[in-house]
Amino acid sequence: MKLDSKLFDRIRIKPEEDRTPKDGAPLCEWAGCVAAGTHPAPKGRSREGEYHRFCIDHVRLYNKSYNYFAGMKDDAIADYQKDAQTGHRPTWTMGANPQGWRREPGSGAWSPRYDDAFFLLRRQGRFRSAEAEAPPEPPRRKLKNLERKSLEVLDLGEEATGPEIKSRYKSLVKRHHPDANGGDRSSEGRLQEIIQAYNYLKGAGLC
Repeated sequence: MKLDSKLFDRIRIKPEEDRTPKDGAPLCEWAGCVAAGTHPAPKGRSREGEYHRFCIDHVRLYNKSYNYFAGMKDDAIADYQKDAQTGHRPTWTMGANPQGWRREPGSGAWSPRYDDAFFLLRRQGRFRSAEAEAPPEPPRRKLKNLERKSLEVLDLGEEATGPEIKSRYKSLVKRHHPDANGGDRSSEGRLQEIIQAYNYLKGAGLC
C-alpha cells in the first residue's frame, strides 16, 4: 500500500472542506472563528445544563482554562468535595438512628418504624408498627416430670413464674407449720413435701 496515496489521507484525516459549517449548523462561539461549533462545553457553576458551542480546536483551549470552582472560597470548595463523596446526600453520625429503625423480634432484621393504619404490611407478616409491637415473652423450657410434680405439690400450674412459686411456698409454709397451728404436728408430712418441692424447683432454676 502506498502511504502517500490521496485516498489514504482522506480516510485518516477528515477533509478540510467537511469541517466548514453546513447550512443551519451552529458556528463556533470563539471570537473570530467561523468553523462549526460541533463540541459542547459547560458554561460553569450555577449554569448547569447550559453549554457553549466550540470547534474542536477551541474547545480544547477552553477546557484547559475551565475551572468549575472559580470564585469559590477554600472552605466552600472543601465542603463541596466532602459532600461529593456521598453524592451530595444527607448523612448522619455512625450509630445515630434518625429514622427510628428497629430490630424485629425473633428474626433480628431491621425495619423502619411507621404507622401501618390499614394493616397492609402487618397482614403479610413483614413489618409491625411501633404501637402494635408487644414485648417478646421469654422462652420457657420444657418441664421435667419431677419439676411438674413439684409444682403440683405447691398447687401451681406449669406456667407459674419464679415470684409466684416463692409467694405460694411462703403461704403454704405458714399454713402448715406447727407453730401456726397451736403445736399441731398432723401437717408435718405435708409441710415436708412442700419444702422438698420448693428446694427442687429452686435448684432447677425455676425460682
